[in-house]
Amino acid sequence: MARSPILNVPNILSFVRVLLVPAFVAALIFMRDIEIWGIVVPAILYGLTALTDMLDGKIARKYGLVTDFGKFIDPLADKFMVLGSMLAILVWVFLRGETLFGMILVWLVLIILFRELGVTSLRLVVAGKKKKVDLAANMMGKLKTVSQMVGTVVIIAEPLITPYFDTHRIASYVCMAIMAFTTIVSGWNYFVGYLPHIVATDEPEKPVSTEPATEPTNTEA
Repeated sequence: MARSPILNVPNILSFVRVLLVPAFVAALIFMRDIEIWGIVVPAILYGLTALTDMLDGKIARKYGLVTDFGKFIDPLADKFMVLGSMLAILVWVFLRGETLFGMILVWLVLIILFRELGVTSLRLVVAGKKKKVDLAANMMGKLKTVSQMVGTVVIIAEPLITPYFDTHRIASYVCMAIMAFTTIVSGWNYFVGYLPHIVATDEPEKPVSTEPATEPTNTEA
């Protein structure tokens, strides 16, 4: 069977996602004083970034384009997108003078950061086991991803709705609560799923005896 090339469509989408993250960060920070477009452009860039995240895995599985390089670049691009965007939004919020909202947002960023580092550490430990362990993303994991994508766009775009929402951040607080819940629960599910493989000890291989087998004794009269 021919091996899938490294530069296939899913891997190219992952590369694009990596490149879109700094573009999103730059637009969010340096265009913050531009009315309307300072919000619309970063929101569009983040939407494109999220779109590549949804497409690359589906295309790879549907058309048999899964590669070892893809298994490396896809989760790396995901972490880059999630952590890079949240840290950028945190800086953006403080630069806008939303101190109280920023202080609450710090805790959400910490929850997401600890979850991502914890799951990555669990995977590294389990990867060293002889027995292959593969935990497919469950529904809560998918909800976590969707909530983070939607919540990020809401946090950026809410100031465009009305001055009231810009001041009170109602939609942002609701999305942040959902993001925190799904992040914690999905992280706990991974921990519970990987824990048996972490605490289990590998059975030592039985030594092969080099002594000659003893011939049975003839007890017949």
